[in-house]
Amino acid sequence: MSRARPRLGALGLAAGILLTGSLVAAPPGAAAPAPVDYTLAVDPTRDGPAVSDTMYGVFYEDINRAADGGLYAELVQNRSFEYAPADNESYTALTAWEETASGDATGSAQAVDDDNRLNERNRNHLRLDLGAGNRRTDRFGVANSGYHGIAVRAGETYDFSVWARTDQRSGTPLTVALRDAAGTAELARPLSVTVRGDRWTKYTGSLTARTTSTDGRLSVTAGGTGTLRLDMVSLFPRDTYKGRANGMRKDLAEKIEALDPGFLRFPGGCLVNTGSHEAYEGPDWPRQRSYQWKDTVGPVEERAVNANFWGYNQSYGIGYYEYFQFAEDLGAMPLPVVPALVTGCGQNRATDDPELLRRHIQDTLDLIEFANGPADSEWGALRAEMGHPEPFGLTHLEVGNEENLPDAFFERFTQFRAAIEAEYPDITVISNSGPDDSGPVFDRAWELNREADVAMVDEHYYNSPQWFLENNERYDSYDREGPKVFLGEYASQDNRFFNALSEAAYMTGLERNADVVRLASYAPLLANTDAVQWRPDMIWFDNDQSWGSTSYEVQKLFMNNTGDRVVPSEASGTPAAPREPITGAIGLSTWATSAAYDDVSVTSADGEQLFGDDFSGDAGQWTPATGTGSWSVEDGAYVQSDAAAENTMVTAGDPAWHDYDLRVKATKRAGSEGFLVAFGVQETGSHYWWNLGGWGNTRSAVEKSSGGGKQTMAEDGTTIETGRTYDVHIQVRDRKVTLFLDGEEWGSFTDDKTAEPFRQVVTRDERTGELVVKVVNAQAAPARTAIDLGTGTEVAPTARLTTLQGDPDAVNTADEQPVEPEKSVLEGVDDSFTHTFPPHSVTFMRIKEGG
Repeated sequence: MSRARPRLGALGLAAGILLTGSLVAAPPGAAAPAPVDYTLAVDPTRDGPAVSDTMYGVFYEDINRAADGGLYAELVQNRSFEYAPADNESYTALTAWEETASGDATGSAQAVDDDNRLNERNRNHLRLDLGAGNRRTDRFGVANSGYHGIAVRAGETYDFSVWARTDQRSGTPLTVALRDAAGTAELARPLSVTVRGDRWTKYTGSLTARTTSTDGRLSVTAGGTGTLRLDMVSLFPRDTYKGRANGMRKDLAEKIEALDPGFLRFPGGCLVNTGSHEAYEGPDWPRQRSYQWKDTVGPVEERAVNANFWGYNQSYGIGYYEYFQFAEDLGAMPLPVVPALVTGCGQNRATDDPELLRRHIQDTLDLIEFANGPADSEWGALRAEMGHPEPFGLTHLEVGNEENLPDAFFERFTQFRAAIEAEYPDITVISNSGPDDSGPVFDRAWELNREADVAMVDEHYYNSPQWFLENNERYDSYDREGPKVFLGEYASQDNRFFNALSEAAYMTGLERNADVVRLASYAPLLANTDAVQWRPDMIWFDNDQSWGSTSYEVQKLFMNNTGDRVVPSEASGTPAAPREPITGAIGLSTWATSAAYDDVSVTSADGEQLFGDDFSGDAGQWTPATGTGSWSVEDGAYVQSDAAAENTMVTAGDPAWHDYDLRVKATKRAGSEGFLVAFGVQETGSHYWWNLGGWGNTRSAVEKSSGGGKQTMAEDGTTIETGRTYDVHIQVRDRKVTLFLDGEEWGSFTDDKTAEPFRQVVTRDERTGELVVKVVNAQAAPARTAIDLGTGTEVAPTARLTTLQGDPDAVNTADEQPVEPEKSVLEGVDDSFTHTFPPHSVTFMRIKEGG
């Protein structure tokens, strides 16, 4: 997961897609668009590229609370009292816990790190000092609220465990109860446990829910006096995925299983290559560290916790063993990612420590032994001890994730690859190309990967739906003899059905180029509605239920109907309306920065003055577009003074302007980035802006925003100095834009690609003997299509159809799933026939060959 796209907070804007012709949905009450005529010619006598069995998979990263509080079935939050401000500034060691008492009980609860701890890696524990006057029938203790409540279902059993010790020779009685949020109604019959001895011992029991609730609380209370110590307080549903202990939440895992993924990429993402790369070394270890696999195996109570890059704590309850086991349960190829000692995701630092690099390389070799080694090898023995004597069958491993320093990354990557190939020559070692689909980092990374004959390169990009409709042919021109592509992260920037349609259209191009694109996975996979760091997402959930987004339905359709080989096919295109020039008003903005603007002017191509403002008066010509920021005229300049505010856009001028020159003087005053100058501004969320000093002041780019998403039109490594005034000049001519900084040409682009709404690909399913015709119609008009399978081709007279259709703005939610697959039978199939594909639809047509 990339953090190079920090402007996703604007994705909820309901802006219209800037497409031409019949792509735009008809307004309410308007007559339905007339069908558009297409042809689709299929040649079943020829073979296209083979499609890998692992073509489509899933990428799992602990973002959006995907692990703790998500796929990991543990119901207790902060079970080992290890939360800290280093994870999140609002956290304490007792986050999610509160004191509770009954009868005349008194006492105190405190999270401590002392010599009585459970172990060196899990240092904190809870000390309960019970009041001197307490009776054994009084109860004092703590209650845990789970993740926005503990959800239980009537009749289901939940397994409780706790590590405990007491200084009372006669023992300390514990009562374990599930109650509602008010603490009054019992959700299950309480469990009684007696803690004996002043040595850590694990105590277990079970609770069976009497009623269904989503806001339960788990209380653990003690009677009597003295000091009681607790750690690793756990409540697990017995009904986990595949019945695994320390396992996965069943409904989420089953939704992933339903995708039939060919691979599981884990554990990240930004978790892999951010923070310190040092090993755990006792109480002063770096809390924000890259994900290092040896910390995540062995008994769960001995695993070190870590600060999660996305702003919370991660317990490592799901560790490398569980990931490998989950991949095996899914029938998916495991694909782990290890740190390359170059941080990404906005941190952009190379660690120059040869000894540390050697240690990480050895750790990676040890990881392969853990996965594949015999049960009598050092790390294979640990795997066997954890319950899996047989090897997991690791074949692919990725080094690094979205590094923005390609030369530094590649210097380290080649050392990893050399060591792995020397000891494990059958392992495919995967590299990457940075955090975006183009630009200097992407180009340099690919240059290095090609020169070194790397086997596979991981590409990541998150773009607008228009970009996906415009770039279906992206991989048509890739070198067939060069490195293969792993499209490890991609998505259209929202969760509406139109986004899913654009992704479906793009996936037809992935399959058509299956000889180049060998692996592909949408991202992110999971999102907890109570903790969203990133949108879009494939599967949404709360503490009780889960549902697939419209993109989930598209992914499932493709992943369950991939086929074995591409069948050559060709379709006609959509008649295109004439392209209008780039048109729109102008804007100024900042992102986590304070900046001043002056001497704004707009002139037509023939020199006529269209607009001017030197801010010698007020700012009456400007209109706030987002409602954020603090704008005022100060000393003859227009100043945005809030250095923390994001997307502070103000606009001016005429949306009908075209073919003009925009000039402005801009000065960064304070903050983490530079400044933004917008042009071609239409309604909110539809514009171009030149983002100078963006992404933490690491690069500059022109981004096009439309339909709630963005795409990069041009970029370089320009950074912005605080206090320096820059002369910005943007020249717009028809659909070409040329940009000048301080009188020098910075770059240019021509925005003239066609967003084609009608896309298709055909594959053959050798097991069933069927042609799988996959058609995406991402427009408001029906697509009346003459399908030609070749004269004399024998096929069955009926075909099986699966269709996804809906309003382009439809969103699947917990309460309503308007976009779901519909199955039907098509009559009248022959070697040549006509079928009309509905507007805004994805259709998979299975035609039996041979009659």
